[in-house]
Amino acid sequence: MDEDLVVALRLQEEWDARAAQRAAAREQPSLVDASWELADPTPDLQALFVQFNDRFFWGRLEAVEVKWSVRMTLCAGICSYEGRGGMCSIRLSEPLLKLRPRKDLVETLLHEMIHAYLFVTNNDKDREGHGPEFCKHMHRINSLTGANITVYHTFHDEVDEYRRHWWRCNGPCQHRQPYYGYVRRATNRAPSAHDFWWAEHQRTCGGTYIKIKEPENYPKKGRGKAKPSRQPASAAEAAGTTKAPL
Repeated sequence: MDEDLVVALRLQEEWDARAAQRAAAREQPSLVDASWELADPTPDLQALFVQFNDRFFWGRLEAVEVKWSVRMTLCAGICSYEGRGGMCSIRLSEPLLKLRPRKDLVETLLHEMIHAYLFVTNNDKDREGHGPEFCKHMHRINSLTGANITVYHTFHDEVDEYRRHWWRCNGPCQHRQPYYGYVRRATNRAPSAHDFWWAEHQRTCGGTYIKIKEPENYPKKGRGKAKPSRQPASAAEAAGTTKAPL
């Protein structure tokens, strides 16, 4: 057979093989493709975890627990680890993620699985942060899947929706940016010396926090009487920083 023909046939075979690979890739949508919102809008959390563990983490997360949390409302997900050889657990916020597209569940789960992988492989140099080790795996999975895993996953609109207990200070800080004296929380816990910023507030303002809003039909039974904000009882309580949570 003519040598040129042999080369041409080999090149054609390679071209056909690559075309078949591209076609197969097109048939399988990315993890965050919009079509999943219709095909599988409420995926099984455990099934997703098993799939992602096999595909992206080499099966190293089999001992990791993953579950929904109905009480977590200030962040979408969290990964906790009890030291070398201890239990590693991932919790995802059902109240926050049930309001979001499927894509956000997928990306939040993968975010926490990266933390878990760093923990169980003892490569937790970043601790609970998002340093080079975390970002290395984040970029790896994003490039493989088309996902947009980031170092953030607090959904501000939904978080604010659950912060229905409001207090406002009657002192000078009610006229100061950025909070204008407001403290908003998901639970009925009045500002007090237990807050890390309390001592600084008392030093620079000294006003009293008064509750101005709570959830509609919030039960009064069992709440107890509201306690007025108090001054720090000792110098030890006076240590603190200036940032107050909303």
